[in-house]
Amino acid sequence: MPRSAVAIVLPRAEFVAVQEHLNEAGYEAIAVENADELEQLLVGRTDVNVAILDGETDFDRTLEMYAILHEDGRNIPALMLMPPRALGRMGLGGNSDVKDEYFSRPYSAESLRWRIEAMLIRVESVPADSIPEGGLVGRMNASGGLERPEGSEGADAGAIPVVASADLEHAAGVSDQGEKRGKIVIVFNPKGGVGKTTISINLGAALQIRKGQRVLLVDCDTITGHIASSLGLQRPRTLAKAWREDATNGAYESIAQIATVHSSGISVLVMAESPLHTEILDPRRVADAIIAARDSYDWVILDMHPDYGPLNQALFEQADRILVPVTPDVPCIRAAVQFREVAVELDIRDRLTIVINRANSGVAASDVERVVAIPAVARVRSAGMLFVRAADEGKSAVERFPTAKVVGDIDNLADRLLSGTGSNARPGFSSRNRIAGSFRGLFDRLTTQVS
Repeated sequence: MPRSAVAIVLPRAEFVAVQEHLNEAGYEAIAVENADELEQLLVGRTDVNVAILDGETDFDRTLEMYAILHEDGRNIPALMLMPPRALGRMGLGGNSDVKDEYFSRPYSAESLRWRIEAMLIRVESVPADSIPEGGLVGRMNASGGLERPEGSEGADAGAIPVVASADLEHAAGVSDQGEKRGKIVIVFNPKGGVGKTTISINLGAALQIRKGQRVLLVDCDTITGHIASSLGLQRPRTLAKAWREDATNGAYESIAQIATVHSSGISVLVMAESPLHTEILDPRRVADAIIAARDSYDWVILDMHPDYGPLNQALFEQADRILVPVTPDVPCIRAAVQFREVAVELDIRDRLTIVINRANSGVAASDVERVVAIPAVARVRSAGMLFVRAADEGKSAVERFPTAKVVGDIDNLADRLLSGTGSNARPGFSSRNRIAGSFRGLFDRLTTQVS
């Protein structure tokens, strides 16, 4: 089956770089200079399923070309290059089933290729009888993400197959009535400094950019939260401010309307600008709003403050999965064990899985998993400066360093979530004496390392 074509409105040097990566993936990249060329292209061809538009160089031209994408019954999604200051204030939109995305400079051609592939997965369709006898190079898993079998990283790894639209809806969790609910993933450890925000941001970016999922990233930490600053979002509109404004003018806005769109396409919601002005954030109301947001996103990722307060408890109740980042040090491991015991009282124990962060520190990940007595869903190696450099540019490491090994670790975590691996796994509790003994052994190894 012929692959889709992509209309691209970018300066020549950028077009050539993006074209190279799209050609590797099996897509035809077509350079377009103006609205007339785009219209002629779409009249003559029916295989142009995505367009890349440059709204930073010429915004008026972008609006004109965007309109052409939706004329005469067309509904072609656009990946639009916009100035960072304009993201989150865009009011563009095609028909109800089109999903536009945005990005900003600087960007890598490879990351753009991932974005385009993900968008095309959502709009392409293929007859069932065209699937090769040996099966697909990759397939949509039960959560709507692309799953590649081992050994498919060779020449055909970029040729991502597609599924029929009915199968895609089923894979994405759409019910027979057409209803779809996103999953709520909480990232939490009662100890700070273990990588909660780093994992939240980059997991969200991997799901959005590489897996074609719609992601809402929520900074629930009203005290020390720094998702917005890490993503270069200057004073984004907060939930507390929006609700105060709505109370004044009698309006109602959904979280999807309040959230700020990052250049990666992720929607970002910050609870409050200051911890002194959170009185309007009633825990039950916040939880209800996040539940409602599941209708607009595939994944809602909550980066939590390290406490057991009313807001966190209200959100714990709604979580489909709670990821507990654990670094191989005794204070962090003790905190994770404490949370496991609290989770039993809150009746959320079966939703917990750990992410072993800084996993190449020399302590065996299996030791950490055994001591905490919670199954591990992924391991993420140390790469502190890489994350810092990405944050300095207001980006995730997934965008800035797409080929880095640590990004591969994050990508693996995204795949595990999409496939449901590790969910509802509940190993038997170790006895108090066995846990104490394991702690002693682990403490000895950590002490030996330091000395």
